[in-house]
Amino acid sequence: MRAQTRALTISGSLAAALAVVGLAVTPAVAATMLSNGHVDVLEADWDGANLSLHVHDADTNTEYAPSDVTLSVPAAAKVANPGYAFLGTGNEVWLLPEDQALANSRGVLFPGISTESLTTGVFANDRVTYTLVSATRDGADSSEFSVYAGNGNRWFDSNTKISTYKSKAFGVATHNHATWAFEQSGTYKLTFKVSGTVGGAAKSATETYTVVVSS
Repeated sequence: MRAQTRALTISGSLAAALAVVGLAVTPAVAATMLSNGHVDVLEADWDGANLSLHVHDADTNTEYAPSDVTLSVPAAAKVANPGYAFLGTGNEVWLLPEDQALANSRGVLFPGISTESLTTGVFANDRVTYTLVSATRDGADSSEFSVYAGNGNRWFDSNTKISTYKSKAFGVATHNHATWAFEQSGTYKLTFKVSGTVGGAAKSATETYTVVVSS
């Protein structure tokens, strides 16, 4: 199921008219909310000159700009803390599993990290790097987000007290899944960068993703 809302953008003379009569003009918000199904949250694209990042809904084969999407993590994602030290001391955490059948059974997102659109022979060593640039929760720096595979093999960790687990290299033309973990409810802003080298020149793209974790 996809929960989808539409923002009405009011501009020009109509906005002025509404202001005159005292009506509030609401700023535009992300029009699409994704809450379940197979979604490649981090998908890198290359147009021959520039890298870019998109959100790819694999179930509907729809591609979105990250700024146009809100990722919803419902209460159904909240489970007992599996006990990995980097997940903190809370009894429960919100997990988006790397196992598709488990994600489907819970009705939550099955998040992917994709380089499938990148062909071989373009980027140095046929690799690009994803970097977690920053993470906030409800407007403050957050140490409560991580991505890990298998039995606690960390890929990314927003813990501000460590400098490790911020970047991970991936081969081009690959499709990867891991568990996305959130230790608290709230609105997260996750900024990721994808980077690589083409013909000796550094190329990169950076986007911020909105994730709403419900209590």
